[in-house]
This record gives sequence, C-alpha cells and structure tokens, in this order.
Amino acid sequence: MRSALSNALKTPLAWMLAASVMATPALSQQASDTQAPEAPSAIAAEAKSATSKHWMVATANPLATRAGAAALRNGGNAIDALVAAQAVLGLVEPQSSGLGGGGFLVYWDAASGKLTTFDGRETAPRAATPTLFQNAKGEPLTFMSAVVGGRSVGTPGLPRLLDFAHRRYGHTAWAHLFRPAVRLAEDGFPVSPRLSKLIAEDEKTLKANPETAAYFFDDKGAPLAAGTTLKNPAYGDTLRQLARYGSAAFYRGPIARDIVRTVRGAQGNPGALTLEDLRAYRVKERAPVCGDYRGLDICGMGPPSSGALTVGQILGMLNSYDLKSLGASSPESWRLIADASRLAFADRDRYMADQDYVPMPTKGLLAPDYLKSRAELLRGDDALPEVAPGTPTWNHAMLAPKRADDESIELPSTTQITIVDRDGNVASMTSSIEAGFGSRLMVRGFLLNNELTDFSFRSQKDGVPIANRVEPGKRPRSSMAPTIVMKDGKPLLALGSPGGSQIIGYVTKTLIAHLDWGMDLPAAIAAPNVLARFNEVEVEQGTPAEALAPKLAELGYKVKTAPMTSGVQAVLIGPDGLTGAADPRREGAVIGE
Repeated sequence: MRSALSNALKTPLAWMLAASVMATPALSQQASDTQAPEAPSAIAAEAKSATSKHWMVATANPLATRAGAAALRNGGNAIDALVAAQAVLGLVEPQSSGLGGGGFLVYWDAASGKLTTFDGRETAPRAATPTLFQNAKGEPLTFMSAVVGGRSVGTPGLPRLLDFAHRRYGHTAWAHLFRPAVRLAEDGFPVSPRLSKLIAEDEKTLKANPETAAYFFDDKGAPLAAGTTLKNPAYGDTLRQLARYGSAAFYRGPIARDIVRTVRGAQGNPGALTLEDLRAYRVKERAPVCGDYRGLDICGMGPPSSGALTVGQILGMLNSYDLKSLGASSPESWRLIADASRLAFADRDRYMADQDYVPMPTKGLLAPDYLKSRAELLRGDDALPEVAPGTPTWNHAMLAPKRADDESIELPSTTQITIVDRDGNVASMTSSIEAGFGSRLMVRGFLLNNELTDFSFRSQKDGVPIANRVEPGKRPRSSMAPTIVMKDGKPLLALGSPGGSQIIGYVTKTLIAHLDWGMDLPAAIAAPNVLARFNEVEVEQGTPAEALAPKLAELGYKVKTAPMTSGVQAVLIGPDGLTGAADPRREGAVIGE
C-alpha cells in the first residue's frame, strides 16, 4: 500500500485521502464499553476513534482508557478519570510514564470558565552542581552513561500533581480511583506487543539493575513475550499506600526512603537525591501560554516547558501564509513549516528554561511584531541556509542577558491523556519518565525517571551561561506540549503527544492538518509526520511523505527519512458532540458515551 500511496501523492487531496486510509481501521470501529477496566482481554479490539454526546477519554493504552471511562461512568469528572488512567498507564506502559516521573496538566474548569496549568515537572536535587553531567576533565558525559543509574534521577512530581489536581477539582473519592490499577497489578495484565519489543531492544541496560531485570525478563533471562501475563504486586502495594494516605505516602516514609536508597546506591553511577528533596517538592500552578492562529488561541504549558511557546511561535509565523491553498502535499507548505520550526527551535535553545531560575522573554517570543519579523525570513523560495535566534523584547526593565545555546537531548518516551467530561471540563496531560524505561532503576514496582538529562550537560560556552544549565531545585526544560485550543473563550480541541522534542512537531502538524487542510481529527493525527528541529528535515518512513524527500532536498534541506512514532491523543468538542482519536502508530484507544 505504501508504494501505491506514494505514487499517487500528486495533489493535496491525494495526501488527505492517504491520511484517511491510514486511519480507516480505527474509523470502522466503535468505542467498546462492554468490559470492566480490570478485564485485560482483547486489547487490540479497542477503538482508535469514536464520537459521543457526553464524554470522551483518550489514552495511550486501552486498559488505561477503560479505567478512565469507568471513573466517568461512576460519576467522576475529568480529573478523577485522569488519576485512574494514569495509575494504569504506570503499570501497563512503564517505559513511558509513572509515579517515578513528572508531568504537565492543562485544565479547563467549566464551572469557573478558567483555563489553568499545573507544573509537576521533576526538580534537580539540592546537592546538584553545574558539573553533574561532566567528567573529571570538565567534558560532557556520553548520554547513556549519564542516563543509566541514579545520577539522572530528579525528584518525581507526578504523585503530587495528581493529588494536587484531585484536591482542587476531583469529585470521586481519591482511594476509589486506584482500584482498577491495583486489580491489574495483583491479578496480572497481558504484556503488549509494544512493551515486549521495547524490552528486547533495551535488554542490556535493563539488566544493569537486578530488580529491573527480574521484572522485565523471564526465568531464563529472555525478554517477556507479548501476551505474557505480568503481575506487579509491589506496584499494587504502592498504590494502596497512595490510596490510603495520599501523595504524602510517596514523599515521606518507607517509599521515600526506598527511592533515596535506590538512587544513592546505584552501582557505578549514584545520584544525589535526598529525603529532604522529596519532602520539599511542590506542584506549581502557572498561567497558560497562548498564541494566536487563524483567530484561535492555542494554549498550553509555559516554562519550564518549551512546548506552548515553540508551537505558538511556529504557528504565529505561519499565520500570514495561506497553507490551506497550498495543501498538505505541497513542498512549499513544508518549506514554510520547516523553516518556521527551525527558527522557533533556535529561540528555544537560546532562551527557554525554568522561568523560576532564569529570566524569560515569554511575551516577547509570542509578540505579533516579533513573529511578523521572523515570518519575513520565510519569504524566499529555498531553505534558509542557516537560522539563528532572534531578539525578542523582554518583559521587564532589564537588558537582555547574554546567553549561549543549549545542546541537551530529549528522548521520545512519554504518554498523553486527553479527557472531556459530561460537565465540559477538559484535561490534557503529558507525563513522562524521559527516556524509555527512564534511569532503569526500579523501586516498589515503578521505574524512576532520568529527567535530569534534559538539562544541558554544559553550563556555559566560553564563559557565557546556558539558560537550561543544571542548578539545585531547578526544573529541566521540556518539550511536552499538552494543548487546549480555545475558540471565543471556550475549548474547541484538546491534544498532546509523546515524542521528546519531536512532540512540538507532532502537535503542530496535527493542528495544521485539521485547521488548515480540513482533515477530520483521526486523519489529521494519522497524516505523515514531517519535522524540522535542528539541521535536518525528518520525513516519516513508510508513509506518502517519502515522496517529498527529494523535493525538499532540491530546496536545500538535508533530509532524513526515519520512523517517527507519534502518539497523539485528541478530543474535538463540536456543536453536535465529541470526537476522540488516538494515534494509529501506538496502542492508544478512545472510549466515549
């Protein structure tokens, strides 16, 4: 089918039809609500898209979607469903997120008509130094030597984020929300094909820690096969403690002591996390960052995430270009998108970091005049030969500080939950442990993050500081981009994706495909990914977009074709009800009623 689609890729309509073909198996299914969330059978039969009148849940795994749906059926709201779904994701998709990680939540409260965001990002230990990821000669460590072990572990934020949001907005009793995950942990769940494949690919590093190896490999040392029933009573016990005592059970007492002991005792690569770091962790409520696109407000998480700012910059530069007329298969469309993305990433690497530690020109980066000046750079016919950060105005009475560009790597292992409930509350949360399987350290049934490797390994260049440098208590920059699109002051669309720094491109492509190219939501998600972050344009392998590669090369781009496993989960709020869709590239599912 791939070659046929590629040969047919001659018009915008052809590409839109191709995207629809990619989404067709999902479109033919209806949301399944006949099984309780604890029933693990027939995972593959779950729907990739659905329509409903009252509520919708979209997550990265069918068992998590069922848990969220059960919470809504039992009278819960979007936050209740979020807690239930995330508890299951930490069990069935442990490589991507969990209690040992963090997340960002964008939330619309229908009763108050307020959009807000919650920052549950991990923090650097108080003992962290600027040389955390440098060797004795002051040179950066290799990435994987920094990741595996305790050195990369930041103070987890997800348990407190879930508790914080539930105390503010939840309806259902906190303890009830963990029952589906506890039952699955104790009775067992089938290892999914994706999890099995990732265990096999990461065998060497997973076996570096005895507890992790014992969990992910069988008695003969072989990676767990797809379909194997996997039990995790330790995780079930951890959830029971959270259910009974709230997130305090995680940040104090035996669980906290075991986390610190595991991090500091990691053989060959110990970390600096302490009990005081855990006790001191706080969630931060922040104002959303919103950018204009086609008269809509594209709102999301501000610093320490670069997601909303970078998505907003890309779309803001494209506002003055008619992508609708150019179409989805036009090399000119992708030239504009690629160079807008490259310019936005140049600003990201120069300016974006934890705003509690470094000054940020947040308003200046999205100011219409600034984006107009950056958009003027796109008016040529060929690829920009080079890109550089711009000079946005600053929000405060100070001279712009001198900054060097960041070099941090951000790997694509994360998850997305998108929920709309019957009262119109909307939750979009992206959570992560950073790399696949995080630090590879397992404690009490969950994996610990390696989020500190999202910091720059260098603190300065030639004496000029890097904004995203390591500092005690600081939150590393992220690209997670949970998004809610607002129209006339009301939510229109909620979405997000895993994918490391590729998240920004995945969210941007989905928005353009839907808003400019008229694709329905499942087709917009399924449409091929074409991204530009740094010095390359990345074209998704095995899709009709491969036909663009030679044309983009002719424009002067260095083009790379590779698999790009986005995982967009989205819900569209229309006049006649809700449309939910899960990315066909992963195991996600949607349920609505």
